Amino acid sequence: MRRFSWKRVLALVVAGAFPMVLGGGAPPGSAEGRTELIVNGGFDAGTSPWWWTSNVSAQVVDGRLCAEIPAGTTNSWDAIVGRSDITLRSGESYEFSFTASADQPVTIRANVQLADPPYTAEISQPVSLGGSQTYRYFFTSRADTQRASVQFQVGGSSVGWTFCVDDVSLKDGAEVPGYEPDTGPRVRVNQVGYLPDGPKRATLVTDAVRPLEWVLRDASGRAVADGRSTPRGVDEASGERVHTIDFSSVRRPGRGYTLTADGETSYPFAIASEVYESLRTDALQFFYIQRSGIPIDGALVGEEYARPAGHVGVPPNRGDIDVPCQEGVCDYRLDVRGGWYDAGDHGKYVVNGGIAAAQLLSTWERALHAGTGQTGPLDDGRLRVPERGNGVPDILDEARWEVEFLLRMQVPDGKPLAGMAHHKIHDREWTGMPMQPEDDPQPRELHPPSTAATLNLAAVAAQCARLFRPYDRAFAARCLAAAEKAWTAARADPDVYASETDSNGGGAYADTHLEDESYWAAAELYLTTGDPAYLDFLLTSPMHTADVFGPGGFSWQSVAALGRLDLATVPGRLPLAERRKARVSVVEAADRYLATQRSQAYGLPLPSNAEFYNWGSNSGILNNLVVIATAYDITGKQAYRDAVLEGIDYILGRNALNISYVTGYGTKSAQNQHSRIFAHQLDPSLPHPPKGSIAGGPNAGLQDPFAADLLQGCRPAFCYVDDIQSYSTNEVAINWNSALSWVASFLADQGRRH
Repeated sequence: MRRFSWKRVLALVVAGAFPMVLGGGAPPGSAEGRTELIVNGGFDAGTSPWWWTSNVSAQVVDGRLCAEIPAGTTNSWDAIVGRSDITLRSGESYEFSFTASADQPVTIRANVQLADPPYTAEISQPVSLGGSQTYRYFFTSRADTQRASVQFQVGGSSVGWTFCVDDVSLKDGAEVPGYEPDTGPRVRVNQVGYLPDGPKRATLVTDAVRPLEWVLRDASGRAVADGRSTPRGVDEASGERVHTIDFSSVRRPGRGYTLTADGETSYPFAIASEVYESLRTDALQFFYIQRSGIPIDGALVGEEYARPAGHVGVPPNRGDIDVPCQEGVCDYRLDVRGGWYDAGDHGKYVVNGGIAAAQLLSTWERALHAGTGQTGPLDDGRLRVPERGNGVPDILDEARWEVEFLLRMQVPDGKPLAGMAHHKIHDREWTGMPMQPEDDPQPRELHPPSTAATLNLAAVAAQCARLFRPYDRAFAARCLAAAEKAWTAARADPDVYASETDSNGGGAYADTHLEDESYWAAAELYLTTGDPAYLDFLLTSPMHTADVFGPGGFSWQSVAALGRLDLATVPGRLPLAERRKARVSVVEAADRYLATQRSQAYGLPLPSNAEFYNWGSNSGILNNLVVIATAYDITGKQAYRDAVLEGIDYILGRNALNISYVTGYGTKSAQNQHSRIFAHQLDPSLPHPPKGSIAGGPNAGLQDPFAADLLQGCRPAFCYVDDIQSYSTNEVAINWNSALSWVASFLADQGRRH
């Protein structure tokens, strides 16, 4: 267990919801002299001053307020029981408690929030109701207001039900309990396993300053290896004093190995050549389940993930088949069906879809050109997609689902900015959680075109053209025509930017530095066509001589690396001297990442500074591994292969929190990523994210209220919580799973070498 705690805000539930249960005795801060802010919270004086929305009827029954909640509402806030005019003081800590029940299993939201716009919540807690139970939460207010409101948001059910509440209390002067994440045993390993011929290292958290004895045991408990740890001092990102344990000499395959040191025993793990085979296919399966506009077949991916097609215009859904623009943006409507839902919401974004589709295409292109002979696992009939058996590699079928959507986002001929791409399409307003795509009632809108989106379209469509040419020449030609049209449009209007404030109902995805997008698009167009005009652009681009591989990893906002990696590896077009330069830049970047990795006691190629533990930090790590793996493909040097194998250890459990960030992989893995679709934590009838879904990972920015309250003051490596409310640390996203898919495919290929 962690030996420290952070004490700003914590939500505690007597009923046992995350993160911990209050024990017996008086709760913290229960001393005399605290002020009760709720008048008539026990309803002994009737219902005043409580109120409820007009679609709710309520009365006092047996000393409780019981309300009849209507069927057919969509969002939690569509039906509310509450009271207002509560005073909160900034910096003051409060205890919020109540007893509640429902006559059928439902999930509501218990909020303390501003009563007036923008209705900012101080605490917004999902509560799963059934029989009568008492719930208790703690928070520290960020607002000074006399207009706070306690609200039980009880809408969103397809059937009517009865809500009863009693003993509602809000007291100041609370002593907030400390949050202490459960980090399990102090011996941290890759909880999935290690390749027999690869590096095998673990991290031991200990206050000892001298080397310690360790023992490796097989599943029967028999000792098979032993040695002494190497002290590493204090790991800056976590604040822990740690040692490294190296058992790379053990090569005997087996399952159920454990490592013991300093009186602690690790979670079990395997040593096996096939240890990453299922990760490749599961990480790719995520994309099919994220598809928009198609029924998800439970026979392919499990019945718990089966659902009707989303956003095809079947009520209450408005659909993506005939979508207007935001008011004042355009005078036409587009069919923009298909594609992947971007992340935890139902939005579809060209710039994030661009990098995700490119990485799936590149996973196939690497298999073609890296000399591994390992295209089979990605080929036709090998993945769980409905198009299997059509003569096209399954991974290309999956990528095509997104590419088709990207093509549909292009502005039609004869319209202003023709040939450019609309930046995004999503709901007019944010929807509540959970929300299945087929149930989404919000109108959908196209947002203005942007140069960034247009260049993404040009790059991905150009790559599509060369990879689909052997399988579907008509589609390849369509992709190339769209790519060239997009390139011409972007050159004509190079500074059409998405608005940073266009974030109602979906993310802004703003980007005003587009030299990298231009470089990427030109690289893909040149590699596909050989047109010297694109080469001329590349050679005069400021990106041509720039270091495009930053320490934090490339991302949707920094895509020049995608072009450089393809220039270094895709054969046949680039002049030999330029190809050599591209390859040297990849290898030099990989060497820098290896140096960083050697400096990190947890073996990850990411600096320990808080700035690099940002939104989607796990994808930054994975994309650095993509660069290192490409250096291995270029040079064949074992050090690069070993670095990728060690780097994945962090993702799969060898980290400060001792958690695998990939659902279903490892003894303790992320289960509650932020998603409207996979919202089991809020509604037990819904599934957890599918096996192979990766969480965003530690984020020192703490941009969501749940994480900001719970984790204030965290060391960077601890700025993560496996809770559906923490979208800034725990969301799913297509560009994070695309990075995982590329790396998992590389890793699986390494296991097949022997």
